[in-house]
Amino acid sequence: MLSAFGRAFRTPDLRRKLLFTIAIMALFRVGSFVPTPGVDYGNVQQCVASLEDSTSLLGLVNTFSGGALLQLSVFALGIMPYITASIITQLLRVVIPRFEALHKEGQSGQSKLTQYTRYLTIALAILQSTTIVTTARTGLLFPGCNLDVVVDDSFWTAALMVITMTAGTGLVMWLGELITERGIGNGMSLLIFTSIVASFPTALWSIAGGANGPLNFIIMIGVIVLVIGMVVFVEQSQRRIPVQYAKRMVGRRMYGGTSTYIPIKINMSGVIPVIFAASILAIPALIAQFGDQTADWVVWISNNLAQQDQALYIVLYVAMIIFFAFFYTSITFNPDEVADNMKKYGGFIPGIRAGRPTAEYLDYVITRITSAGSLYLAIVALIPTLVLVFLGVTTNIPFGGTSILIIVGVGLEFVKQVNSQLQQRHYEGFLR
Repeated sequence: MLSAFGRAFRTPDLRRKLLFTIAIMALFRVGSFVPTPGVDYGNVQQCVASLEDSTSLLGLVNTFSGGALLQLSVFALGIMPYITASIITQLLRVVIPRFEALHKEGQSGQSKLTQYTRYLTIALAILQSTTIVTTARTGLLFPGCNLDVVVDDSFWTAALMVITMTAGTGLVMWLGELITERGIGNGMSLLIFTSIVASFPTALWSIAGGANGPLNFIIMIGVIVLVIGMVVFVEQSQRRIPVQYAKRMVGRRMYGGTSTYIPIKINMSGVIPVIFAASILAIPALIAQFGDQTADWVVWISNNLAQQDQALYIVLYVAMIIFFAFFYTSITFNPDEVADNMKKYGGFIPGIRAGRPTAEYLDYVITRITSAGSLYLAIVALIPTLVLVFLGVTTNIPFGGTSILIIVGVGLEFVKQVNSQLQQRHYEGFLR
């Protein structure tokens, strides 16, 4: 693999794409440390150092922004508004027929949906930045820290902070599209990858410096390697449903008569169910911060839904992951549509009649595979958290299942992109 990267850097065109991608990723990290106007950077650093709560919704967003959120930097929101907008746009295809029609129109329809996603990203960035600025001014962003992180409480200072963070989100979105167009590809995914990986060294160092540090460090590294190996194995696995196309005459030419297959991944929903479940379960704890801390409902939330090691939290977390895995898979893979397309072009599954029986068979296969895939997602999401609880580590760390799934998925896709670029230039791939 290292020799393949060496050949990639010796290819002028591919080397230029790789260096351009690395430069954009470095620029993205630099922007994560540039403070927003109106922020007392020294007080922010002291408040971040004293913050230990990693279960809030803001803590989840902070992980995806590479720590930029709690730094109140220009790129505080990171890529999260774009991710949320993309998910909402996909879900609206079920509700709005116009979106479904655009999805089926091909390139022109996809361009229109991308434009809608950009507009929605800016709207969400305005909403999220307003929320962050408000929580920063009221002290709820850093519970227990009595320092003022915003130097001025005037309306114009708050408006300037909102505009700056929104503009930073637009710039991050543009940087991701630049990587997609001029770099290796998958720009948004690579920026998320950069944000999550950037926080790993600090988190590992915090584990090594705590009680039983060396032993905990070795155990944590071993768990991460095992989880990554399991994720790679499952993500690369697929069920191949054979498809046979009958021969047909079109004019004077004969078409069809070929055999192919439908690749169905065990985890077709990706990391979306884990993100949905974690975000929804973090909302009650976030709302409880605004209420009376002595109220019964606030105390109940603190005792049952505020920590990831609580029994009710784990049960709801697993149930939501399974539910969203089935829900999102039903949106991305429609057995009726696949069966109709196969019937239209003369395709059939051996032993299964075309049309409705094919759709029922595909639905049966998808249900069985998604059942295993959803349990796999729940296990991957819980293993790192439970190990950390067992080790007694309470530091804010990014080793959750969501982070590992994203890192491995983006890494595999990046390897495929570089491999395909090498194969186009008649070089050997990563595997001889």
